[in-house]
Amino acid sequence: MGDPAEFTTFMGAVIDEPSFRKHEAVLSAARSDPELTLIAGGECDAEVGWFVHPTVLATSNPRHDLLQRELFGPILTVFPYPDSDWHSVLDLVDHTSPYALTGAVFADDRGAIDEAADHLRYAAGNFYINDKPTGAVVGQQPFGGARMSGTNDKAGSALNMLRWVSPRVIKETFVPPTEWRYPHQDPD
Repeated sequence: MGDPAEFTTFMGAVIDEPSFRKHEAVLSAARSDPELTLIAGGECDAEVGWFVHPTVLATSNPRHDLLQRELFGPILTVFPYPDSDWHSVLDLVDHTSPYALTGAVFADDRGAIDEAADHLRYAAGNFYINDKPTGAVVGQQPFGGARMSGTNDKAGSALNMLRWVSPRVIKETFVPPTEWRYPHQDPD
C-alpha cells in the first residue's frame, strides 16, 4: 500500500474521507458480528491518506449483508461451503445480491468452469476465470456491470459509444416507386 504514483505500489488509499469512514464503520461492526470471523487485516489508517488495510472476513451466513453490497474497498467476505453444495451455491451467488459488477471462479475442472460461466452469466459484468477479479483497464479491457451495478457499456467498451450518439438511418432509392403496393401484396 502506498502512493499510487509510484509504479511499485500495488494498492493506494480509498478515494476520499467519506469512503474511508464507510469502510471504517464496516470493519468496526464486523468485530462484534457473531456471523463474521476476521481472517486478515481489519485495520484503517488515516494518518497519511485514507488507507483501509486489505481485509478478509469469513461468514457462516450465505446471505450476510457483506455478501450483498458493493463496498469499493479492499474488504473481501468469503462463505466457505462443502464441495457437495456446488450447484446450490451457484444459485446462491446468482440470487444473493442486486449488484453484478465483478465476479470470478477458480477451478481446475473445465466442466465446473463452463457450468459457472453459464449459470452466472447475469451475475457479473466482468467475469474472470482463474484470474484476479480486479484491474480492468480502459482501452485494454471493456468494463461493465449489470443489475444495480449499472450497464455493460462502461468506458473501454465499443458499446459505450452508443451512449453518446444518436443513431440515424438514411434510406435512399434511385428507382422511384410506381406502385403503392409492396411486392408481396401483388394480387397476381
